[in-house]
Amino acid sequence: MAGLVSAPVSGLNGDVGVPGDKSISHRALMIGSMAVGETTIRGLLLGDDVLRTAAALEAMGVTIKRDADDLWRVWGVGVGGLQEPDNVLDLGNSGTGARLLMGLVATHPIQVQFTGDVSLRTRPMGRIATPLGQMGTQVIARDGDKMPLTVIGARMAMPIEYKLPVPSAQIKSAVLLAGLNTPGQTSVIETRPSRDHTELMLRHFGATLTVTDDAADRRVITLTGQPELESKDVIVPGDPSSAAFPLVAALITPDSEITIKNIGLNPLRIGLIDTLREMGANIDVTDARDQAGEPVADLIVRTSQLKGVTVPPERAPSMIDEYPILAIAAAAATGVTRMQGLAELRVKESDRLAAIADGLTACGIKVDIDGDDLIVTGSPNKIPGGAEIESRMDHRIAMSFLVMGMIAKDPVTIDDAEHIATSFPSFVPLMNEIGAKIGEQK
Repeated sequence: MAGLVSAPVSGLNGDVGVPGDKSISHRALMIGSMAVGETTIRGLLLGDDVLRTAAALEAMGVTIKRDADDLWRVWGVGVGGLQEPDNVLDLGNSGTGARLLMGLVATHPIQVQFTGDVSLRTRPMGRIATPLGQMGTQVIARDGDKMPLTVIGARMAMPIEYKLPVPSAQIKSAVLLAGLNTPGQTSVIETRPSRDHTELMLRHFGATLTVTDDAADRRVITLTGQPELESKDVIVPGDPSSAAFPLVAALITPDSEITIKNIGLNPLRIGLIDTLREMGANIDVTDARDQAGEPVADLIVRTSQLKGVTVPPERAPSMIDEYPILAIAAAAATGVTRMQGLAELRVKESDRLAAIADGLTACGIKVDIDGDDLIVTGSPNKIPGGAEIESRMDHRIAMSFLVMGMIAKDPVTIDDAEHIATSFPSFVPLMNEIGAKIGEQK
């Protein structure tokens, strides 16, 4: 996809249904592949990241079919049943898919080669390789623990107790997925809770998994290995990280009111909503319900006068993907917003901390980086815009600055919007349907 231009608008209105949750989609495919029998999945995200995971699982012997009505059927091979693929697994831009699959194959007696696109090949995989190595797996990677890399699965996997060096759902999930085909009990210790979709999905499929707090107030997740997982039906809720874009757009665009349907509201994923409410956002939750262990509801969002706040570092794991769009909300707010403890943003699809700062500066917003903190001075109703933003092959940077274009004095341009398809392929038509003016760059 070429560049896109987003022009100023007033009045976003209507109902919105965002794509299925990417994190849950990956896990439903992977854990369904380890079950016995036929698992059905509705609402699976049809973005490139998830489709790459499905293709990788198929390459290892899992049968996956998509019906005409977008019902996905997965015939699992059982725990330990993956086969060695004939070719390299190309995960495209998907860091989640790559890191979780590394864990899944790590305790199978097979050898698997992984690669990805230019962006993914720059991202470090050492934090995944370290605990897998303790379980008996070999990971052979390029300098800097980067892809392409080879995982040589452990033939006699050893259960471990692993303390996470940083709050990370990807590291935790990789260890737990490796623990599925490991005898005994595999434990992960968190000093700060990260999103728990893997734990909830494993329980949904019948795994024995406990979560306790130890004497040091740490969260200990323990999985009993080599279970016989049962096939299940899964309904994937709307992705809160995708919902963040129309949500913030409605908050900062005058005369707006939208309803966002069927959004996952896992308590470990709603840091953005908590922060926006602290900033004065008008967000109502309706029709709360439960799907496959995940809380789900509809959100009614109205234009709001936001004010700057300090976002504490302990909130980062619950909103790590939402900082780019939060920065846009901060730019439209009164006062200063300080987002603390964002070191993890430096190793996402791009160096997001630098990408956010550079984009805001180009649009006329005062921004500072102090260590790992991002400090944005808001300019409500006075955002110049008029810039062309380098998306850096990062879908969230691209979508965030397209939202900024809706409230800037002059349109904002994104140089390359191709990677939006990795998580939100319907973003442009969905936003235009409720009143945005996003079109191809002339």
